[in-house]
Amino acid sequence: MPRVSEVNDPGPDPILKETFAKETDTFGFVLNTTRIQAHTPGIMKAAKQLGAAVERSGLLPPQLLALIYLRVALINGCPF
Repeated sequence: MPRVSEVNDPGPDPILKETFAKETDTFGFVLNTTRIQAHTPGIMKAAKQLGAAVERSGLLPPQLLALIYLRVALINGCPF
């Protein structure tokens, strides 16, 4: 049982509509982290932009990023 309920419907919020549509197009579903962060759309958008900026910066090699993602998934108990 999750401690925080997931947002399943973006409602009228344009940030949520855009993000939900983009993830559905990319993955076929909306990611669980997005459904949790959707309680605060502005923070959700900023967090996603931060993650994208780290990837685009090129300061971390792709192999290291993959290991970081794997480690975070393991810590959170998520399948990778």
